[in-house]
Amino acid sequence: MLNSIAYNISEGTKSLWRNRGMSVASIASVAASLFVLGIVLSIVLNINNFAIIAQKQFDNIQIFLVDEMQADDMARFKRKIENIPGVSKVDFESKDMAMEKLKDRWEDDAYLLDGLENPLQNSMIIELTNISLADEVVKQIQDDDYIDSISYYKDVIDKMLTISRIISTAGLAIILLLSIVSLFIIANTIKIALYARKREINIMKYIGATNWFIRWPFIIEGMTLGFLGAAIALGSVYVLYGFIFSKLSSEAYSLIGGYLLPISTIFDNIAIIFASMGIGIGVLGSLVSLRRYLKV
Repeated sequence: MLNSIAYNISEGTKSLWRNRGMSVASIASVAASLFVLGIVLSIVLNINNFAIIAQKQFDNIQIFLVDEMQADDMARFKRKIENIPGVSKVDFESKDMAMEKLKDRWEDDAYLLDGLENPLQNSMIIELTNISLADEVVKQIQDDDYIDSISYYKDVIDKMLTISRIISTAGLAIILLLSIVSLFIIANTIKIALYARKREINIMKYIGATNWFIRWPFIIEGMTLGFLGAAIALGSVYVLYGFIFSKLSSEAYSLIGGYLLPISTIFDNIAIIFASMGIGIGVLGSLVSLRRYLKV
């Protein structure tokens, strides 16, 4: 058993060197396919992460109220909003409170606001159980006479998720195309190895070698080609993602960097996907070639 395994591995690796030109092409095609997959996955994961963070930060609706609104009217309006399904909390924010928040955000430049007549408005801040309910809640209150304007961020989040879906679809189409190219190149690499060993295979068949004994070296060759391509792609994605992450996490891009996932968070999942796809493409390419060209 051990001798058989050693023979299959030895023959599979020898074939890589004998047909090194095609082997390099096979490895490069697999690496290119998985590199594109890694870039697409990284973009999609980060867009989804941004959307999740945005949902947590902006899962509210801010209703700006008309200046003529009285305290009793505010209390009744607040109770009305609290009874709408999907509303978890309603807070009143006076124009003075809004001005204090603005000064806190401006920090050292807050003195510029001193002495100015407060131009801000009283508002109600509605916290939702889910940002997806924002449209329905707004529909139920938007025609109220007490409302001057309404601000919420569902459109921004929806656009981010739409971009994520478009990138995913386009990326998958490119990956599918490159994977087919990889399969074709690996299949042709195995085909060349089959022709080179045709006489040897016939002798092996004549002396009673089983079909799988003959097949295994070629399957191992395909697995090796796919694994090497996956390793190169993984290393390339790791280096590129790490470089971009370090640049965007710098002080100049700190706002963007705060939404990015560190490579350590996604590396394990990408490595598993790459290894599975790389080896899978290699094995499938080998089997396609064996089925078509090896009459055993």
